[in-house]
Amino acid sequence: MIISPKYDGSFKELFGNETVRRYFNGDILGIRQEEIHSVCLRNTFLRKVRRRHKFGILDVLVELNSGKKINIELQVKTVRNWDKRQLFYLCKLYTEDILSGEDYGRLKQCVGISILDFNLTNRKEYHSVYCLKDDEGNMFSDMLETHIIELKKELTGQGEVDNWIRFFNAETEEDLKMIKARTENPGILEAIRGLRRMSMNNPLRLRYEAYLKRVRDEKAREGYVWDQGQAKGREEGKIEGEKLMAALTERLLADNRVEDAKLAARDEKVRERLYREYGIER
Repeated sequence: MIISPKYDGSFKELFGNETVRRYFNGDILGIRQEEIHSVCLRNTFLRKVRRRHKFGILDVLVELNSGKKINIELQVKTVRNWDKRQLFYLCKLYTEDILSGEDYGRLKQCVGISILDFNLTNRKEYHSVYCLKDDEGNMFSDMLETHIIELKKELTGQGEVDNWIRFFNAETEEDLKMIKARTENPGILEAIRGLRRMSMNNPLRLRYEAYLKRVRDEKAREGYVWDQGQAKGREEGKIEGEKLMAALTERLLADNRVEDAKLAARDEKVRERLYREYGIER
């Protein structure tokens, strides 16, 4: 077993490596390596302007020499309002460097790269790019851009983006060997070496195993709660059904419909028809 690249600790340590950062950003954003002079990590906490404002906490925040800011985020679990959350972080990143009265020319292009371990859309595309355009595709501004990478979808290509997805989905040493045989990309090869180092006995490996135990325990608790809820729901449904049947039987007998009452007791379709006839709501 290897440490999963999707584990928060290993993800951040991998992107602490400049070679991994450089080639990942170049491959995802379509930037040639000679155009990337440096990719420095920045503080991943976005400042608050006012006391009541939310702090922004980013997974990995990279800045190119050009000033372009790139937020790389890994999201393993589906979360409510994820799209609004993504826009919140991207807009906060866009406005954080400008103070009251300063020129808007100080604002830098901001790009969000979200690696999702769940399907956000039903489309087959696993790398989607969103930016500000009109209905005919004419660009309004390139200052905000979002890349969505969906790890659960079937790969149809052989490019480096596909190989990065294969790397993030790797679970075993055999997976890493397969990926290494597919590519000569220095960033992916460095990421493989880094993951192998982390998978040896060290404090990160121990934290990862503790993390897996928490995940298993949480799933066990959720399963128990679900089972208890299902059992309670069945019992409540049975009691409610008995009450409805008693009300229907009383109405039928009052109308001297003894045979219908007997049929209703045996046949669910008859019961449903009679419920509608008498206006008894389930």
